[in-house]
Amino acid sequence: MNKKLTLTIDKDVIKQAKKYSKEKGKSLSEMVENYLKATSEKKEIKSDRSTALTRSLRGSFKEPPGFDYKKSLSEELEKKYN
Repeated sequence: MNKKLTLTIDKDVIKQAKKYSKEKGKSLSEMVENYLKATSEKKEIKSDRSTALTRSLRGSFKEPPGFDYKKSLSEELEKKYN
């Protein structure tokens, strides 16, 4: 279902966009919709990649015996912000 959307865009940008869309044989609405779809798909792909990378690294670090994560984190944060 299509819905109407009102955008506020610089008039020179609109002029250039209309010219470009005419050259491509597409409506400006179609071009904006395709752009928004593409940016959404890129986020999903990037998210999938980072999730896969995170999963692949799971279990690759073995902490030394007696390692206190909270203490180490506190010390590093104190170094960083003091």
